[in-house]
Amino acid sequence: MRTWAKYPSIYEINTFVWLNELSGKYRKNITLASIPNEEWDYIASLGVNAVWFMGVWERSPAGIRIASGNSGLMSEFRNVLHDFQDKDLVGSAYCVRNYAVDRKIGGPEGLARARDMLARRGLRLVLDFVPNHVAPDHPWAAAHPEYFIRGSEQDLSNDPSSFIKIGNSVIALGRDPYFPAWPDVLQLNAFDAGLRKAVFETVSEIAEQCDGIRCDMAMLMMNKIFERTWGARAGQKPSSDYWSSLIPAIKGKFPGFLFIAEAYWDLEWELQQQGFDFCYDKKLYDRMEHNGAEEVRQHLLADMAYQDRLIRFIENHDEPRAASSFHSEKARMAAVIFSTLPGARLIHEGQLDGRKTRVPVFLGRRPEEPSDPMLLKFYQILLAATDKDVFRNGCWQTCEIRGWPDNCSCRNILAWTWRKDDSKYLIVINFSAHPSQANVKVSWDDIGGKVFRMTDLLNGEKYDRLGSEMMDNGLYVDLKPWNCHFFRMEI
Repeated sequence: MRTWAKYPSIYEINTFVWLNELSGKYRKNITLASIPNEEWDYIASLGVNAVWFMGVWERSPAGIRIASGNSGLMSEFRNVLHDFQDKDLVGSAYCVRNYAVDRKIGGPEGLARARDMLARRGLRLVLDFVPNHVAPDHPWAAAHPEYFIRGSEQDLSNDPSSFIKIGNSVIALGRDPYFPAWPDVLQLNAFDAGLRKAVFETVSEIAEQCDGIRCDMAMLMMNKIFERTWGARAGQKPSSDYWSSLIPAIKGKFPGFLFIAEAYWDLEWELQQQGFDFCYDKKLYDRMEHNGAEEVRQHLLADMAYQDRLIRFIENHDEPRAASSFHSEKARMAAVIFSTLPGARLIHEGQLDGRKTRVPVFLGRRPEEPSDPMLLKFYQILLAATDKDVFRNGCWQTCEIRGWPDNCSCRNILAWTWRKDDSKYLIVINFSAHPSQANVKVSWDDIGGKVFRMTDLLNGEKYDRLGSEMMDNGLYVDLKPWNCHFFRMEI
């Protein structure tokens, strides 16, 4: 298969939930090995470059027992599924018992079949890796207690919510520096040389089965974060960081293998420098949800070396559904923004249909919800418009926005261009609840004296405009609230 696109689009699927619904749809047990061709064809029709099967690894029976005894989690499960049954609790996707594909969904053979079906359609496969912790019944817990942050019997007695006894060893429960420990996972020691060697072997095994991994809470394993969290318990800090050691070693063995970091706390740039191809752009998500166009614009002024290696989204399995956190018109404009920016783009299964319920990663079933046909139609048009090489490998550039003294509504306008060879596009968005006007300057130096036919791919409207006008005074736009232009520009 060809190398990854510069700006790939990735489709996240909650694997257990998706297969459960396919089993109901086809009235037979569907695993990764038996997904009908029409389902693969549908995914390929979305114009994505890869599928992230979230949660394929063996779930932990010990984790299920812990979750079933947690009243807070059980209350959450019943709020999501009013007809909740014990069998719906399949275990957390991030409480990994073993890095082997769960037999309930087809095992390694099923995953290999699914990967082949994707590859036949030109799609790649992304899987999870959870570096910070494993389940209490992971084989390492008994065989290699030295891989973990250790405690004493006194720690266990004084703080039983943060430590657990496995065999003869007291081991810390997993956590980040800002919250209490998670009760169902054991904390790995990022500084331990033996663990690092074992992780290289584990990730190598994963890399034989897919084309890239999404690394859960990747910043937790950085030397400075891990030292802040665990202090002397972690032992001597290594001279090299966890990721700057692991990623080059894996890429040396598997050229082109993709690393995606779930990253927060303004550590995205540092993780990029340690080797990650893409890091979560949670800041863009937050600014779109809570702020306006100006805050989004400021975020997009960062260096292209940084912008190019962010992964943009308006929902994923950790965030609320876009249809619940954004009102419908704003959700559409947020979708236009994230899908037309440089960097990778993440689409979550169910997002296109307007699902509103975020499903906990412990559950294998989700509630029935009506599809939003108008939103689905919008996404079909948008995804078709962006399913072009210019948006995957082209050149992106922001546009200067100009207003005039008695009208400041231009501050509500966002605009940028894409260009590759003869393909030229201009995207202009009113990211506000107010009618807004602006002159949008297109900074291409070879369009003077040419007349462009500008076709809005979202509504079919066409305009003819002079290139010199767009270069000099700027293209005049007058947009209704939460509206946009998606122009294909042709001579």
